[in-house]
Amino acid sequence: MISFENDYSTGAHPRVLEALAATNLEPASGYGTDRFCASAAERIRAACADDTADVFFLVGGTQTNAVVISSLLAGYEGVIAADTGHIAVHEAGAIEATGHKVIALPEHDGKLRAAEVAAYLDTFYANETHEHMVFPGMVFIAHPSELGTLYSLAELEELSAVCRRFHIPLYLDGARLSYGLAAPESDVTLPDIARLTDAFYIGGTKCGALCGEAVVFPRGGMPKHFLTHVKQHGALLAKGRLLGVQFDTLFTNGLYGELGRTAIDAAAELRRILSEAGCTFFRESPTNQQFVILENSQMEALAERVRFSFWERVDDTHTAIRFVTSWSTTAEDLAFLETALAATL
Repeated sequence: MISFENDYSTGAHPRVLEALAATNLEPASGYGTDRFCASAAERIRAACADDTADVFFLVGGTQTNAVVISSLLAGYEGVIAADTGHIAVHEAGAIEATGHKVIALPEHDGKLRAAEVAAYLDTFYANETHEHMVFPGMVFIAHPSELGTLYSLAELEELSAVCRRFHIPLYLDGARLSYGLAAPESDVTLPDIARLTDAFYIGGTKCGALCGEAVVFPRGGMPKHFLTHVKQHGALLAKGRLLGVQFDTLFTNGLYGELGRTAIDAAAELRRILSEAGCTFFRESPTNQQFVILENSQMEALAERVRFSFWERVDDTHTAIRFVTSWSTTAEDLAFLETALAATL
């Protein structure tokens, strides 16, 4: 059986494993203070065109979101997100568990609209009783979004302007950032993200690493005692070198971008296969997540041959499912899927 279930079901890119093996017996200081983390941080600063950026490495996306959001918010503040956003749906209340409400606004193709964020903030401060309410202290977005869609540069600039008008940070979840940057439809670059946000992370777990995310605070904006915040949340890795080695490798000789392009090329072929099989698309996505609607009996038959993700029930007889490509998707995987679809649909 082959898998299109997610983009982290395989291990790590061979060059990452080779680097881990080659440095395995070298003693290194702990908690991200090693030479590997320092080198990776320098490479990331260069890629972001921001030599003042602070960079910190964490193990996974949920830990990263919980730590970054709680460290940037005051105790009386919450975070604005699309109602389909990862922190609002698929993080088991991790943000609320840190004491911060997720303030959900309507999604539009998985994204927030700057005008609606501004309207919410204007309405909040116009309310004479707002001091009795949860303050909107941050805006959270993801690029790609939970639905595989992308912010345009203009949309990102508009959201950034709103956040700066209200003096609140804009935080970008980049769990699949490599795939977003590689999409032909994208006009957003890593330096654009560094320029327009106040914090973001570069995903490794879903983009060629065994695990790990690189948190970037542009313009030296890391919160005070951030390492202490990380440790309080149980998210500080003693062997921080494991993360440093991986990101140092991903940002050497353009590997991170190469892996993104591999997944996006595979996604283009996946779209062709799904379309020619007669599938109805649930959402249109230019990135590595593709969503289609199948009749339930078709879904069950396909599940005997191919792994994919349940997304949501459409009605009593139809279900939306998700196929995901990654840096490790092969032409053989796609050919097998094409054959399986022909046999089941």
